[in-house]
Amino acid sequence: MRTPLCVGNWKMQGTIAEGRALATAIRDGLKRPRGVDVVICPPFTALAAVNEVLSGSPLRLGAQNCHWEAAGAHTGEISLPMLVEVGCRYVLAGHSERRREMCETDDQINRKVQAALVHGVTPILCVGETADERRQGLTFTTIEGQLRAGLAGLTPDAIARIVLAYEPVWAIGTGINATPAQAAEVHGYLRGLLSELSSKDAAGAIRILYGGSVKAENADALAAEPEIDGVLVGGASLNPGGFIAIAKKTARAGATGKGE
Repeated sequence: MRTPLCVGNWKMQGTIAEGRALATAIRDGLKRPRGVDVVICPPFTALAAVNEVLSGSPLRLGAQNCHWEAAGAHTGEISLPMLVEVGCRYVLAGHSERRREMCETDDQINRKVQAALVHGVTPILCVGETADERRQGLTFTTIEGQLRAGLAGLTPDAIARIVLAYEPVWAIGTGINATPAQAAEVHGYLRGLLSELSSKDAAGAIRILYGGSVKAENADALAAEPEIDGVLVGGASLNPGGFIAIAKKTARAGATGKGE
């Protein structure tokens, strides 16, 4: 049984005060979430404040990015030890916005995944195709390349410790999301690849999330698909009521017996 996972990615949004207020509202609305794990990923500046708010609650803290080195002359970067110190237990790696805007390479993303595992942080490896790649029939080619590169050099045991997120680039921030059937098809393909790269048992235990214009109105339909183990939420995670509803719907759908 794979417990659904609901991750809120706040992106570059919110001051410390705003982050504290948003985290408080989410915490109070999800005091005892059942059948779902919840992670909040605020901007770096709000991590410490949000960690204080979440302390003692079942909600976990995540970061939106990291550097693969533990320390060094890397101006403007944040290391895994720094993130661990402020309470982070998860970190995003390879989000499409960083691939596109910051020109992150597959090799850099792989280094981040490996570094996260070394420091006891769960990496959420993101993969996904652009609109042009989907139109050209390259969806599976693209995500397979990203997955193999992102997990390169990892042992099967290490692969079993990651979380995977499928986020079609054409659906991020556009209001257009993949249909549950479209997402489930890709998730099933990814799980098959994970079986090759690790083992069937490990692949069956790894959570694969869907991300791309997730909102309360479509969360339950997405999470009801057996191969979809939760959601990576962007803009909708900035609305506490909406995010709470998404988490609850993800839990409700996930309670139908995924992984059996």
